[in-house]
Amino acid sequence: MKTTFDVRIWAIDVYKGTETTTYKVVWVVDGRRRKEPFKTAALAESFRSELVTAARKGEAFDIASGRPVSSLRNDTMSWYEFACKFVDMKWPHVAATTRRTHAEAMTAITPALFTTTRGKPNDKLIRKALSRWAFNTQQRGAEEKPQDVADALKWVSRNTRPVSALADPKVLRPLLNSLAVRLDGQAAAPSVISRRRKILNTSVEYAVELRLLDANPIPALKWKPPKPVQVVDRRAVPNPVQARTLINAVRDKVPAGAHLAAFFGCLYFAGMRPEEAVALKRSNLHLPKEGWGEFEFGEAEPHAGKEWTDSGENRDRRQLKQREVGERRIAPCPPELTALIHWHLDEFGTGAGGRLFVGERNRNELPKRTITTTWRLAREYVFPPEILETPLAKRPYDLRHAAVSTWLNGGVPPTDVALWAGQSVEILFRIYASCLDKGTEILRRRVSAALGY
Repeated sequence: MKTTFDVRIWAIDVYKGTETTTYKVVWVVDGRRRKEPFKTAALAESFRSELVTAARKGEAFDIASGRPVSSLRNDTMSWYEFACKFVDMKWPHVAATTRRTHAEAMTAITPALFTTTRGKPNDKLIRKALSRWAFNTQQRGAEEKPQDVADALKWVSRNTRPVSALADPKVLRPLLNSLAVRLDGQAAAPSVISRRRKILNTSVEYAVELRLLDANPIPALKWKPPKPVQVVDRRAVPNPVQARTLINAVRDKVPAGAHLAAFFGCLYFAGMRPEEAVALKRSNLHLPKEGWGEFEFGEAEPHAGKEWTDSGENRDRRQLKQREVGERRIAPCPPELTALIHWHLDEFGTGAGGRLFVGERNRNELPKRTITTTWRLAREYVFPPEILETPLAKRPYDLRHAAVSTWLNGGVPPTDVALWAGQSVEILFRIYASCLDKGTEILRRRVSAALGY
């Protein structure tokens, strides 16, 4: 691009025709006369003002187009190059789990923008290359990249549409439709579709900021993703007997599972998120020898994978969800959990730095796989085959759902439940609406009495 500072801007030239009046902005760039016609004086004056402002700021003008460099739109940057630029922009400011989510979304979006299938590597290799290398800021520049990955990325970089193509509905609509389909051709979960669409929209807004697009074309397309299900599936929530039976099975029946009984107890009796319980240290405990106690904590360690964290560890150290750095929360510790925590400390002590829960061999953290495997074995021991196939207590997180719904149905004021659970009251009712006891049995008895049964 050749530029110059030799710019002169003339007054607006008004041409009055027999039917219409035309307003022309005239300016000279590097000795070459330029003009731009407008139908109204206001539009002409606005355009002229932009030229004058750029010239007064000392901005260079492009000789070929006659426009200020800042006003030029890049029509040639490929989607692949832009997507890498987008994840790099986001990387320093988001959690490791969000970095991984961005990579997953961009990996799902990019294949819909390929210009050809000629010479295309297999889909599995492309997904691996994009998700683990291209859209990982730390990994992309690695010198020791597998050759097949490097070849796949080279093909993608040469065969992806420009970002400007998104302005065409014939390109954008099929792209949005592709986000609603899984790899096996089945419909994707509404939550996945919604998340990917939001990330796409954010990236397109960034493209507008970089002047790769004149405006965000997504809202004008009127494409709506299916609404994600935000309520807890009541079928997944264990009752108190089931929850206790599962926790006891972890302690007494699952091989090498005893050291996780108190961990699952924190999820059920204190309503903690798994990443909050993982981060607990002895200093977070305020427990009497028996009876009610409290947990006070302000950190969480969600599992992201070491390739996504700044520390190179599998877990990211973060503030509590939806809270600022340094904010702390107090969760209740019922007498049953107090006894379980004391038993845990007597049996296993603490790990590095006073950690309450660690792996059997790894004393620095509690591996995610250890948690999921232990929970799966407990379910297999407790539940018959027909129950194993249901959503009941499918995930450790369902213990937290059981805790919160039990508090609400037990009559604890929603404001206190929200404080204990680390949620807003609004989100609390939205998520747990299906788990609330609405007094159905009482109403049925009243109807039966009225009918004379």
